[in-house]
Amino acid sequence: MARPFLVFLFLAGLTSLAVIGQEKAKRDPAEQKAMDALRATGALVLEVAQNDPRLEVSFLQPVDKFGAATLSPLKDLGKSLVALNLRSQPVNDEIAGQLAPLNGLTRLHLEKTKITDAALVHLKGMKDLEYLNLYETAVTDQGLAQLAELKKLKNLYLWQTKVTKEGAKKLQEQLKGCDVNVGVEFVPLPEPKDMPKEPAKDAKAKKGKAKNKDAKDAPKDAAKDAAKDKAKDKAAEAAKDKAKS
Repeated sequence: MARPFLVFLFLAGLTSLAVIGQEKAKRDPAEQKAMDALRATGALVLEVAQNDPRLEVSFLQPVDKFGAATLSPLKDLGKSLVALNLRSQPVNDEIAGQLAPLNGLTRLHLEKTKITDAALVHLKGMKDLEYLNLYETAVTDQGLAQLAELKKLKNLYLWQTKVTKEGAKKLQEQLKGCDVNVGVEFVPLPEPKDMPKEPAKDAKAKKGKAKNKDAKDAPKDAAKDAAKDKAKDKAAEAAKDKAKS
């Protein structure tokens, strides 16, 4: 009797999970339409996790005729959209205006885009933003002022931008819990004090020594050559005399 009851509970549990899964999969018609439109451009639209219906949208490939219309469907995702990746896409200040309604974002990739300080004004309303990547963009210290109210920001990447150390430090003081990362600065190593002799001087000194040695050995070599010539002459005369006799 107990076994059939346990089987019944097991099947009931599976049915409940299936119903819950179906409920989570249901989307508002406008939201579903926006997801389909984004996917039609080549964007990747995924749920954060199996049990988390929030959405991540990534533009990982070049998009034909990328513009404001490409990003327009994002606003219909509402608070469901928590992460957006626009890395290396031709996003300029005008197109960045499409980001203003996305106040539910927690992560935003804008690295290697064409934005300047003017685009950062559209991020002011993203109070839940925790991660922002502006690597290799044209933002400056002036633009950073637009980010001062993003109190939940934890990671801000500013490598190869026009932001100065002073500007980054100022923002760091305003956002105490944020790591404002401007990249690694390469400092040239100092030259060692005890430098070895220059190779050119060493070569010149060796050449001079060799020349002096040749000059000293020259008389000896000349005497040897003269003795050899004299011996050859005597041998030649002896041969002639022997031939006559």
